Amino acid sequence: MASSCQNLVAALKDCLKYSDCVLKDGHKPSECLKYYSDDLPEECKSLRKATFECKRGMLDMRKRFRGNLVGSQFEFVPRTPPSAAVEEPPATS
Repeated sequence: MASSCQNLVAALKDCLKYSDCVLKDGHKPSECLKYYSDDLPEECKSLRKATFECKRGMLDMRKRFRGNLVGSQFEFVPRTPPSAAVEEPPATS
């Protein structure tokens, strides 16, 4: 159960890494979470809340028997960096 939130944390890190707060403004991801959380995209905000709920569920004694369902069913798919996106060359006639 200790690693049930691992996928959510990885997705949150990935979302923060490619947010405008980090890429354009040059802030650290931890600074974006603490001080600029209102400027984050909705995806990052929802992942932050889900991570909080998952970690809180790990401490809940009732869920020790039932299992922590918040993060256990989440599957993390890493995002590709914006610079690594492949652009198609223009078609020649």
